[in-house]
Amino acid sequence: MNFRVFICAILVLVYFTPANAQSVVATTPTPAPAPAPEYVNLTDLFSVAGPFHTFLNYLKSTKVIETFQNQANNTDEGITIFVPKDEAFASLKNPSISNLTQDQLKSLCLFHALPHYYKLADFTNLSQQSPIPTFAGGQYSLNFTDNSGTVHVDSGWTKTKVISAVRATDPVAVYETDKVLLPEAIFGTDIPPTPAPAPAPVPDTAPAADSPSEKRGSESSSPNSSPSSSHRVLNSGKLSQLALAFAGGMLVFL
Repeated sequence: MNFRVFICAILVLVYFTPANAQSVVATTPTPAPAPAPEYVNLTDLFSVAGPFHTFLNYLKSTKVIETFQNQANNTDEGITIFVPKDEAFASLKNPSISNLTQDQLKSLCLFHALPHYYKLADFTNLSQQSPIPTFAGGQYSLNFTDNSGTVHVDSGWTKTKVISAVRATDPVAVYETDKVLLPEAIFGTDIPPTPAPAPAPVPDTAPAADSPSEKRGSESSSPNSSPSSSHRVLNSGKLSQLALAFAGGMLVFL
């Protein structure tokens, strides 16, 4: 019996030697690495949604799309982009962006993005911190106001609002606007006044047409007037005859 206990003790000691202990630790499974964040292709996003073709063409021609793409996928800050629809560029008459230099056009594109991811609920705090610097930096900033959940954007030249969220998943937020954001740093501070609203239409003051009942009343009164006038003519004829008879009688007695 003692021999068996001795043998078991020897086996236990051999099993728990440092070499075997290391082998046991080495066989412990390592945790799986965290999945890589989803790659966001802004070119594909702007091509499908919107349409945002005009804005996308400007991003490509100025190579700003590469700056936005890197910020979206290779940083911890993420990005927030305000994207005007094609109609917004088509309706832009004064001022025009057709005469901008390449550097100015690049700044205009950068002006439409913030170097951080903001969900819609974050704009309540941003409205209290305005102005907020944009990707263009320096003098290129935007003012935000949150009016009962509607986010309004003010660039000085442009007053617009967020129409819809094209994408609002960290690290990329893309919000649609109905106007192009025009910075004062490019177009100056001599902003034309907002045109006055058109006057309200003047109501038609033409006299109302006679009602059918009034017409019937006037028509019914005219037949009654005819007998009365003819009656007066007959009476005047009788008086004339009496006067002539009286005059004839007087001549006989004379």
